[in-house]
Amino acid sequence: MRKQLLATCAGALLVAGSHAAMAADGPHKKAIEARQAMFQLYSYHMGLLGGMAKGKIPYDAAIASEAAANLDAAANLGQSTLWPAGSDNSNAENGKTRALKEIWDTYPAIAEKSEQLKEATAVLAQNAGNGLDALKSSIGDAGAACKACHDDYRAKKK
Repeated sequence: MRKQLLATCAGALLVAGSHAAMAADGPHKKAIEARQAMFQLYSYHMGLLGGMAKGKIPYDAAIASEAAANLDAAANLGQSTLWPAGSDNSNAENGKTRALKEIWDTYPAIAEKSEQLKEATAVLAQNAGNGLDALKSSIGDAGAACKACHDDYRAKKK
């Protein structure tokens, strides 16, 4: 009987400890981490494409095509679970996020910017593998679509 009671108490402490650890991470930790991972994908592929467009990386049609297709795929991922209300940078529990509260306060505007990004990455995906000039002619709109959100909805680095 005593062993069973000790086992039950130990189990209860483990459960309580795991809940405390989850609370310390904040309720939106996983969503924030997932959206940050998505933005890292955006950054990686735009970096490859931008490097080629600027002559810092040798142009490679296959890599340009793949990077643009990946960027387009990432832009078209369903994101509703990545942006729960309250997962902005005004809540200290959210840790390191630069997402401003305005994202949720101006929802229709951010949805329009998301559509502009999808349109720009679709064109980029069609053109990036068709030569350096084709890449250069379509990367600007994708970059501008990214920047439009950064300017209005992302806090500056400290």
